[in-house]
Amino acid sequence: MNNRQSVLMEALPYIRKFHKKTIVIKLGGHAMVDSAIMNSVVQDAVLLHYVGMRVVLVHGGGPEITLKMKALGKEARFVGGLRVTDEETLEIAQMVLAGKISNMIVSMIAKNGAKGVGISGNDGGLVIAEKMPLRKMMVGDEEVEVDLGFVGDVKEINSNLLETLLDAGYIPVISPLALDRKGNDLNINADTMAGEIAVALKAFKLISLTDVDGVMNKDRTEIFHRLTLKNVDALMSDGTISGGMIPKLEASVNAVRHGVEGAHILNGNSEHNLLLELFTNDGVGTMITASMISL
Repeated sequence: MNNRQSVLMEALPYIRKFHKKTIVIKLGGHAMVDSAIMNSVVQDAVLLHYVGMRVVLVHGGGPEITLKMKALGKEARFVGGLRVTDEETLEIAQMVLAGKISNMIVSMIAKNGAKGVGISGNDGGLVIAEKMPLRKMMVGDEEVEVDLGFVGDVKEINSNLLETLLDAGYIPVISPLALDRKGNDLNINADTMAGEIAVALKAFKLISLTDVDGVMNKDRTEIFHRLTLKNVDALMSDGTISGGMIPKLEASVNAVRHGVEGAHILNGNSEHNLLLELFTNDGVGTMITASMISL
């Protein structure tokens, strides 16, 4: 049996197990500003769709938002891996997320032979949020209270809207924006949005595509390919996990604690990493599960 045959045979039991299951994929990192990388990821998502999985895409846009802010003479500010969003930043985020990136992804889905629908959390009451209260965060060695501005905590998700789209054969493409109960606009961290949507849809998998290979040790020399919730708690406590990895792990842990069978964090910049993570025994990124099981 040659290598190609062996890869296909290795994939078969996974394809069978994931058939008709819901897979929520968070698109982020450099793919947001590199159309070639994004197209490769979209090709993988369309393949998952055509082998029978119910695929939902939730996209970030941090790098693109930051580039647009620089072009407009505004500096991005982050605390604990989360963007501080004032009124002007919110307007830029809306323009980039719902106006540019969502349309680009839907177009790529069409070019690869499937049907995508771009929506934001604002549409059809998909996501109801509340402005995030002052939040205690570690900045260096000091704990401080931070106001992240027009950033929301997800309170409610209208999963029926997404189920209707999935049942009709569409791939939903979701921008991480939302309204509060009074109709005020809020920006939502894309990792958080993806995790909450995965829980609401009772998804089988939550996958976060980013610019790093997965969760790594303190020296950044080794990837943890398999982690349990207990392992993640320990890595958070000892400072191994920091910066932008914190919201990804928090979303993954929340999803797994609420019934998602596996959450994955992997590098989306290498071609077909998504397929390698899902359809091979060893995978290429980090998988988080409630306990150490083999998927």
